[in-house]
Amino acid sequence: MTITSKRTLAALVGAVMLGLPLLAQAQQKAPDLGKREYDANCAVCHGAKGKGDGPYPHPLGAAANLTVLAKNNGGVFPFQAVYEYIDGTREAKAHGPRAMPIWGDDYMRKARDAYRDENYMFSPYDPHLYTRTRILALTEYVYRLQEK
Repeated sequence: MTITSKRTLAALVGAVMLGLPLLAQAQQKAPDLGKREYDANCAVCHGAKGKGDGPYPHPLGAAANLTVLAKNNGGVFPFQAVYEYIDGTREAKAHGPRAMPIWGDDYMRKARDAYRDENYMFSPYDPHLYTRTRILALTEYVYRLQEK
């Protein structure tokens, strides 16, 4: 084996050794933001599977069964309505009066607290984008809960 062949072989072995951890990391499942939001904020009332059977004893009765939203809407998932219930722009009787915190307001407050600068002006971070991303992820997760 020539010196050039040995160097080439060593470079290939080195590249494989460096690339294996990156390949393993790429194969790991990406975090499911929508499920994480649902588990943290919704499952207590709507249940782990969205059937309205969460452990929290809701004062207005059982929470909505989120798995039948599309079925109850002619087979079409009401994406905009669900988004608006979450962000607070659509009235949801089960969520109480408007004085009660709505998830969109809660997400916005958390975004501003996490990325605060002195004037809210110099940060490259957009709290509105952060809020929309979380609401979109949660809405998409509720879509995945729909009965087939």
